[in-house]
Amino acid sequence: MASAKHFTSWLCLAPSNKISGGKVLSSRTRRSGSRAASLLRLAAVTIGRSDTALGAFYRRLSARAGKSKAVTATARKIAVLFYNALRHGMDYVDPGASYYETRYRERVVKNLHRRAKAFGFILQAAEMPAAEQAVS
Repeated sequence: MASAKHFTSWLCLAPSNKISGGKVLSSRTRRSGSRAASLLRLAAVTIGRSDTALGAFYRRLSARAGKSKAVTATARKIAVLFYNALRHGMDYVDPGASYYETRYRERVVKNLHRRAKAFGFILQAAEMPAAEQAVS
C-alpha cells in the first residue's frame, strides 16, 4: 500500500465521495465483507469503553454523530495506527483520556474566542467554584 489513506480505503473505512457537477451525491463508506474491517470495528466498540484517548474520541463522536459513525471513525483511526506501526515501525503511546479531553476543551475555547472576535465581542472566563469545574 502506498499510504495509510490507501489502506483505510482498501478496508472500506474511508468515505467514497460521489460528486457530480460539484454536488455531493453521497459520502458514505462502502459495504465490506473484509474480516479485517469487521475486526477493527469490533475493536473500536471495545475501545469505546476504555479510559484511553481513542475511547474518549469514540464517546465524544458517538454523542454528536451517532454510534455507527463513531465506530467507523474509530476503526479508521485504529487502522491508521496499525498501518504506521507496521510500515514505519512507529510506536503508539496512549496519552490517556484526560489529555484528550483537555486538548479538546482548549480547542473549543480557542474557536469560541475566534468566533466572538469576528462578531466584535471579547470573551472572559467566569470564576467557578472548584466543585463545578468537572469536564463533561
